[in-house]
Amino acid sequence: MLKKLFLIFFTFILAFSALFSPLTASAYEITGFEIHAKNALLISKDTNKVLYEKNIDQKIYPASITKIMTAILVLESDKYKPDEKISMTKEALDIVLGTGSSVSNLKEGETFTQLDLIHLVLMSSCGDVTYLAAMYYGGSVDNFVDMMNQKAAELGLKNTHYANPVGLHDEQNYTTVRDIYTLTLYALNNETFKSVCEKPRYTMAATNLSGERTLSTTNFLQDTTTNYYYPYAKGVKTGYTDEAGRCVVSTAVYGGYTYVCIVMGCPPNAGRRYEFIDSANLYRWAFNNFSFKEVANSKEPVCEIPLELSLETDFAPLYFKEPFVTVLPNEADASTFIIKPKLNSEKVEAPIKKGQVLGTADVIYAEEVIGTVDLVAGSDIKASKILVISKYIKSFFFSKYMKIFIGVVILAIVIYILLCIFLNMSKIKKRKVRYIPYKKEK
Repeated sequence: MLKKLFLIFFTFILAFSALFSPLTASAYEITGFEIHAKNALLISKDTNKVLYEKNIDQKIYPASITKIMTAILVLESDKYKPDEKISMTKEALDIVLGTGSSVSNLKEGETFTQLDLIHLVLMSSCGDVTYLAAMYYGGSVDNFVDMMNQKAAELGLKNTHYANPVGLHDEQNYTTVRDIYTLTLYALNNETFKSVCEKPRYTMAATNLSGERTLSTTNFLQDTTTNYYYPYAKGVKTGYTDEAGRCVVSTAVYGGYTYVCIVMGCPPNAGRRYEFIDSANLYRWAFNNFSFKEVANSKEPVCEIPLELSLETDFAPLYFKEPFVTVLPNEADASTFIIKPKLNSEKVEAPIKKGQVLGTADVIYAEEVIGTVDLVAGSDIKASKILVISKYIKSFFFSKYMKIFIGVVILAIVIYILLCIFLNMSKIKKRKVRYIPYKKEK
């Protein structure tokens, strides 16, 4: 009994501590280089583990990073047919005049495939082709922008709003690094998007008005002809306006690890492209200093939970639902990890099934929660029929209905007793004879 009380108390303390532990994403201090971006994120795509963050929830202007959303809406449209042709219009050419947007040099009436269009939007970031896409797939630019905002809401981009499909500066065209990451993960699930944004070069076939042409990516991390080439980089999108600064969203894959890096608001220095410098430095730092580590397996019990209605045992051992593996510094010592269980209840009743989720556990490293894993029962535990019957008998006699019934019976007895007393008193009163004193005659 004493052991049982101690376990309940200990479990309560652990749950209480975990409740007030910091829930912010883990991130580490970098050394050896400077981050020039105003906003940045480096995160493991494999484990969703944040390695570095800087102002990721601050409102920012996305510039041409906006075109990630534009491209996804095109690729998900019922009208998108990669081999079918689309024609450049005068309206699309005119709308970008004087805006400073990149242009494709396509001519009015020039036809090209819809797959070419995706390459022109993502790789070359052409504003005229992007507006053409908005008009063709949305019916109008305004309607397409409405579609963009509807998709943002659908994806849970709570701090994102679009005012145009290109990313031209507008106070109402804004986002955050956190939302960009969510959008990027979604976009990379589309195989066409992923394939297009990872290409350094793409050759467009000759059109009705022009010969064959080769498109080059605006992401210098992927371009071997630039000083910013990083061999492990893969996509995704660049952007620039005076207000947004220089921006790039990219991924990098090496040695079985995949990272996503977002840098926004880099200074527009003519001689140094800091968006690519920052990204490459962050990738090198991650690949050189972090590795996968199994913090806990699913074979050793984490804690126990008090169990009732079973004659087999008084406690059910709980295990991690699955091994917890994450990206951590190479020097991370397994002995420094803290596991804090949070049980769904103070106790459970048999029967319970193997794999039944009975709580969660926070995994803490360097005073930060680095993950949360379900805690499950390690085996089936049967209920005792005798204890179950006893429970129902006990619950019946202590149920509110029984209490009401007993209350009614007691009240009825009291009323009956009072009524009997009243009736007896009435009878006694009727039996009484009036006493008349005897007087002698004179």
